Amino acid sequence: MRLRRTAIALAVSAALLGAGSLPATAQSAPPPRPTAATGTVTTPDGRTLLADREGRALQLHGLNLGKTDTVTEAGIAELAASGFNLVRLNIQWQKVEPRRGHYDTGYLRYLDRIMGWADRYGVLVLVDWHQDVFGPAFGFNGAPAWATRTDGIPYEPLPGDDWFANYFQPAVGAAFRHLYDDADLRSAQSAAYAQVAATLRGHRSLLGYDLFNEPFGPFTGDPTDPATQIENSAAMERGRLAGLYRRLIAAVRTADQDAWLFVEPTVLIGQGVPTQLPGFDDPRHGADRIGYAPHYYDTAVENGADWDPADGFIEAYEAVIRAYPAAHRMPVLVGEWGPAKATGSGNAELIRRQTASLRGFATGWALWYDCHAPDGGGYCAYDTDGRPAPGKEPVFAPYAAATAGTPGTESYDAATRTYTLVLTTTAVSRRAWTDLRLPATAFPHGARVSVTGARGAVVHRTAGAARILLPATPPGRHVTVTVTAR
Repeated sequence: MRLRRTAIALAVSAALLGAGSLPATAQSAPPPRPTAATGTVTTPDGRTLLADREGRALQLHGLNLGKTDTVTEAGIAELAASGFNLVRLNIQWQKVEPRRGHYDTGYLRYLDRIMGWADRYGVLVLVDWHQDVFGPAFGFNGAPAWATRTDGIPYEPLPGDDWFANYFQPAVGAAFRHLYDDADLRSAQSAAYAQVAATLRGHRSLLGYDLFNEPFGPFTGDPTDPATQIENSAAMERGRLAGLYRRLIAAVRTADQDAWLFVEPTVLIGQGVPTQLPGFDDPRHGADRIGYAPHYYDTAVENGADWDPADGFIEAYEAVIRAYPAAHRMPVLVGEWGPAKATGSGNAELIRRQTASLRGFATGWALWYDCHAPDGGGYCAYDTDGRPAPGKEPVFAPYAAATAGTPGTESYDAATRTYTLVLTTTAVSRRAWTDLRLPATAFPHGARVSVTGARGAVVHRTAGAARILLPATPPGRHVTVTVTAR
């Protein structure tokens, strides 16, 4: 199924020019290569977006993978052929260092091979140091058993589907407290991060590291009381978690000066609770490369409900998500989002609304999860035939992966198969290409591209994409790019 999706994407025909443009080049562009994020640009509305060496604003769309499956080259190829340009690769400390002081060289070689495949298919990789309920000592994943200290407190997994409730067990809280506080565990964790950074540095596909997935910690009081949750979360973000991030930033920088390092707030951000994380200094030479990687989950949907648009979830999330990254000039990359299934009308609407919402504050995102299942069950992005899972079609919509100019509005109308991008030209627009991803799911028979508001626009044809150059258009012009189906 994976190879079939690749063949479909490669069959997308060349884009055509609209009125007022120079003749289109007949040849295909070179094979895609990852576009390194070396800086940022700030939009007029205050968003900080990742940017490449040419000053193009980057937009990253991708999928999570690696937690529950073995990553293959075919899987990376399928993801790229579907139009995605980002992988959030879930790795665990338990696999890197299964025994204290012993790094699994086979696992590190496996990670290095994945990076090589991403290099080949033009996909950026955000390496996610993943944990759920601390680690395997509690039946989940993350920190190795040898790094788990419970003070002898008994632990029994809670029955039912509410796995998250296990975080509140005293034994789990003790394990987090020791990880945050014990000097030897702090040193061991930092060394493991440096080891992975030394292994993966230099890959052109390496975007950076998500330093700690869905952080949690010791919890005091009633976990069902919202006020107590907020109090515990704020104390951890200001104290122990901030200290952990400072240590891990320093550890990665001993091996890699170039990778972006992303910090996560607690999961309460999904309930409209603003983060209390402080700002972080980057010890690298040059401008800071620190980003913000919140998750975007509705608690009721996570508990099995079909989304109710009246619950105010998106409005509450948008109200709190912008302040922290704006204050610290940080790009936002949402590391996880999306319902388990989108076959219900509410969850299908949630997918549609979230894709639109993400465009308003994030430089990129990774849907949870890259897998295949009937009706997209188990969070899967694909059905068993390799098509977008029912209700998740908006995830596969066209987008501007790199904009040579200031990005404006962007939209895709699935009913008419029409994609529109508005940008304002800058000096970058005259020497760099705007790269559009036009996946076969949106344009199965090819696409037509028109450019208005520009003089001498040039369009290059590529497989499943289009490249636009505006060499004769002065800065400050509003340009509209419209893509329609053949």
